[in-house]
Amino acid sequence: MATTTHPAQLPAPPAAALAISAELGRLIAAEIKRGGGRLSFARYMELALYAPGLGYYMAGARKLGRDGDFVTAPEISRLYGRTLARQLQGLAASGLDEILEIGAGSGALAADILLELERLGCAPRRYLMLELSPDLRERSRITLAARAPHLLERVAWLNQLPPRFAGIVLGNEVLDAMAVHRVIRCGGDTLEGFVQNDAAGRNFLDLEWPASDSLRQAAAQLPLPEDDYRTEIQLVARGFIRSLGAVLERGVALFFDYGFPRREYYHPQRNRGTLMCHYRHRAHEDPYFLPGLQDITTHVDFSAIAGAGRDAGLGLLGYTSQAQFLVNCGITDVLAETPADDAAAYAPLAAGAQKLLSPAEMGELFKVIALGRGVTEPLLGFANGDRRHTL
Repeated sequence: MATTTHPAQLPAPPAAALAISAELGRLIAAEIKRGGGRLSFARYMELALYAPGLGYYMAGARKLGRDGDFVTAPEISRLYGRTLARQLQGLAASGLDEILEIGAGSGALAADILLELERLGCAPRRYLMLELSPDLRERSRITLAARAPHLLERVAWLNQLPPRFAGIVLGNEVLDAMAVHRVIRCGGDTLEGFVQNDAAGRNFLDLEWPASDSLRQAAAQLPLPEDDYRTEIQLVARGFIRSLGAVLERGVALFFDYGFPRREYYHPQRNRGTLMCHYRHRAHEDPYFLPGLQDITTHVDFSAIAGAGRDAGLGLLGYTSQAQFLVNCGITDVLAETPADDAAAYAPLAAGAQKLLSPAEMGELFKVIALGRGVTEPLLGFANGDRRHTL
């Protein structure tokens, strides 16, 4: 987990990275100029993360793992993917023999799942990986070629959702990286967060502007305080779920991410929202620091995700904490397959399990939501501790 740091204390990047950030800054500044001096924060975040060749996920800098900016569950321990495979095994038995992973990252999760499902006798017919980042696509190819070369023929990479899909959809820390609209409540009015240049034209600053009708309508459906309140609304993530619902003919979509139900997300005491940036395993709150060189994320409003799924005709099949999901799927049994007296092998696995399960680490903050169509059997991961009623 990243430690919170003031941007002034963050390590300086190398000259080549600074040049990329400066070029992205010029691109954003030009779009601000074309927009009459302002740019919605949602568009700024989209460019900062996904501008071709320059955005955080689209340039070549290493993002994941110890040498990157943050570590995700598949990099923490192979127990994560191996345990998730126990849930997928049950779904495979019902005929769902294809997997579509959204934002496949380094390929670590795909490798763990493919190898474990093969060991369990139910390797998927196809494993599709939707990954927009050329850098991460290449990293995932390298990972799979090294760890599961005999299964590579089952893998294909996509740059958009297929027109139709029947199977299992996986998304690990995907929704949190989708652009958000920033909302400000002031004196009973709803404003939107925009971005402007400073007087010298070298830095970006916040700008509050009257919200569009569509954003006002979305905000009006939320329990937002009347005054001195800043937050985010994830219209892009909602749209993605609706798009997924339009192509999922039969199957289950599982999303793992950090977030809350609506009542907690928009609690009056969370009056500065949840937006956070990650750079070299340090967290801070300035989205304008070195654009393109840091991750920008927000927590997920899982009530909104469930609602978007419902709008798309998907059923809500489960919602619980990551710890509960992994325990339900048998992570302790998977861990027990390694003898405890083999300290060299067991100790790192036990440490990884602690990070995945502990309420002080990822266990409680991270949640799992399941949406689906045409699937009636209960899901193993939600057998105990299902919290659908909180959404």
